[in-house]
Amino acid sequence: MKKLTLLLCLTAILASISCKAQNSSEDMTTDHTTAPAKDAIVEFKTTEGDVTLRLYGDTPKHRANFLKLVKEGYYDGLLFHRVIKDFMVQTGDPDSRNAAKGTMLGSGDPGYTVEAEIIAPKYFNKRGALAAARTGDQVNPERRSSGSQFYIVTGRKFNEQQFRQMEHQLKQQGMQQIFESLVKEHRDTIMSLRRAKDQAGLQKLQDQLIAETEAKGASMDFSLTPEQREAYMTVGGAPHLDGAYTVFGEVISGMDVVDKIEGVATDSNDRPVDDVKIISAKVIEE
Repeated sequence: MKKLTLLLCLTAILASISCKAQNSSEDMTTDHTTAPAKDAIVEFKTTEGDVTLRLYGDTPKHRANFLKLVKEGYYDGLLFHRVIKDFMVQTGDPDSRNAAKGTMLGSGDPGYTVEAEIIAPKYFNKRGALAAARTGDQVNPERRSSGSQFYIVTGRKFNEQQFRQMEHQLKQQGMQQIFESLVKEHRDTIMSLRRAKDQAGLQKLQDQLIAETEAKGASMDFSLTPEQREAYMTVGGAPHLDGAYTVFGEVISGMDVVDKIEGVATDSNDRPVDDVKIISAKVIEE
């Protein structure tokens, strides 16, 4: 493993983690139960047709939050503000309601985030997956979900050669995550070395953490499961998102409608030129 290729500078990561911690402390968390629940069914009526979603019972925080917002009418009138062909369609930004054409969207939320419930590889970003949008790792190390924004995967199909490349990338990402976790564990030591301007000590610690990362990574399997491979080869999806975003449901009816939304013309910000709107949403079963 090449240190400079895979791993960022230890002190830079620490500075990033410190910034992330500050941003994370500003987040509000939903007050929903985490007890096991059964799957729930929700229907969205859009300007392109109806889409029915299943919410997984074993992602209870996301299930409860989503049901709450649907019952409150939160999604009624919101736009699909981000649409990318062969990837996904995204909605849930409250600022999109009645937004003027051309307005850049995507930063709105209800004022809180939801704790990540990433159950990988059981739930992954296959075609039709329902998942929570979120801010990036640099400001959101815990991968907390947006309180309201979500995406539905359309994706594309993959072949064996692409799987090999993908698994290499997954390994790189996994090793980076291991390293960053070790950095957080040694935060106090690193801060002490930085205050003392002990560059030799920092370098020695970085080399130690890299060695520990390599040892841990050697015992881990970063390959896709047979279920993931089968899905990505036959129906497609967005495997590069696996393990990084909370997948909390799936489309059970109306994927043709999602395809229609995916196919609309978009501007340079991936917003549909002509508004695609959620007319209403309702809970069918919970």
